Amino acid sequence: MWLEGRASTPRSRLTTTTRVVIMPTMSTSSLPGGDLELAVLQALWELGEASGRSLYDRIGAPNGLVYTTVAKVLDRLCAKSLVSRRLRGKSYVYRPKVARERVEADLAGASVRKLLGGAPRPAIAALVDAVGDLDPALLDELAALVDAKRRSPREP
Repeated sequence: MWLEGRASTPRSRLTTTTRVVIMPTMSTSSLPGGDLELAVLQALWELGEASGRSLYDRIGAPNGLVYTTVAKVLDRLCAKSLVSRRLRGKSYVYRPKVARERVEADLAGASVRKLLGGAPRPAIAALVDAVGDLDPALLDELAALVDAKRRSPREP
């Protein structure tokens, strides 16, 4: 689930006056498939657009990767419709097709679903305890999100 809201602090925590928009999640196969795919996406979000060579110089070379590894990652991101490319001269220029917030929210959701597994109650109880220990005011925000989810139309 992707939730969007007005920020009350620089850390963009949701408040009780939050406008909640429920968006369909990306399929798991459309999510970045590892640290390198995510690093390339993060670089594109920061840069707006970049050539394969500049992404290699920024991510590949410092990590001891060859250029073709970065090029293959860009091909996979294009196949997943996370990145678009267009020919500029003799090389491609890449740009992100999805917002950072959307991918990060969907990655977090996938991690939570994996964590909850087949018996979610103990994990949910631990999560609520951890949220309460971190910032008791977040429990009110969590309750508001639960209420918004209950009011939203059920997906088939």
